[in-house]
Amino acid sequence: MSREKMNAALLYGVKDLRVESIDKPEVGPGEALVKVKAATTCGTDVKIFQRGYVGGVIQYPTVFGHEWAGDVVEVGEGVSWLKRGMRVRAGNSSPCLRCKMCEKGNYNLCEDMMWLWGAYAEYIKVPARMVRLNMQEIPAHLSYEEAAITEPLACVLHGVEEAQVKLGDTVAIIGAGPVGLLHLLTAEKMGVEKVIVSDLVDERLQIAQQLGAEEIVNAKQEEPVEKVRQLTGGYGADVVIEAIGLPATWEQALRMVRKGGTVLEFGGCPPETEIKVRTELLHYGEVTVLGTFHTTPAHFKKALSLIASGTIKVKPLTTRKMKLDEIKDAFGILTTSKSDLKIAVLP
Repeated sequence: MSREKMNAALLYGVKDLRVESIDKPEVGPGEALVKVKAATTCGTDVKIFQRGYVGGVIQYPTVFGHEWAGDVVEVGEGVSWLKRGMRVRAGNSSPCLRCKMCEKGNYNLCEDMMWLWGAYAEYIKVPARMVRLNMQEIPAHLSYEEAAITEPLACVLHGVEEAQVKLGDTVAIIGAGPVGLLHLLTAEKMGVEKVIVSDLVDERLQIAQQLGAEEIVNAKQEEPVEKVRQLTGGYGADVVIEAIGLPATWEQALRMVRKGGTVLEFGGCPPETEIKVRTELLHYGEVTVLGTFHTTPAHFKKALSLIASGTIKVKPLTTRKMKLDEIKDAFGILTTSKSDLKIAVLP
């Protein structure tokens, strides 16, 4: 393939996925061009493919994919810390640091957020703001596939911190997909007493058990709310994390928590959907219900550090490797496979 072109997975509208050649990006001041070595798939990618993205953040047609790592091939004027050949990864967002949300410290809710998509490609251009605020060098011992998972782990770290998971807690996680398993791995490192994972798929539950879940619940065979209460002496979990993104499981999480506990509605539901909440749960039960969206540059740095140190081992989450020109097949696998979690897309 010509060095002036790159292969890219192009989304020309919801459910219209193609692989085409587009111009190689040109680098301006403060920017960097990176040759993508691995881009991992994400549940958000599947949602974008199936139903678009909330808030019109993504305009079609576009190159998409946002979990990636690669090698620097060009560095724009004014960037001193980056060198050609450096192994790097960058977040898919960068706050403005000036809006009202940023002034309040809610960087993930920035009103002028810069988003970076386009990882399913041979090259990706990293904007100057992203280079400054949300780009890190990858340690030599770390694989590109592992480094790419920094983004979802950063989101999980933000959620777990907001939910205030504590030593000795019992944590119930609804969903044993990649994000649910990252919550499991993180909670286990925080000294919780017990993690209970529920899902509909035995293969994924077995992976959860291998990664440290003390209890697993197949929601096809057992009523998960009853099972969680049984495993907690009738009380319910201290913290319940919904990691699927469906109104039904959001409501299920509310029935799984103990009095005074916390429900983290982590999975993003389809636009315009609603849930019902019993008022006595919040008033008399003093249950805290919160959602968390995306993450911050600080959490990206923490996530890469935790992966690089081996504190959180993400390698088991990549269950398959495929070439970029197989991207359509990869998305077919993600929507049908019972055991595949993340696919590393290799240009």
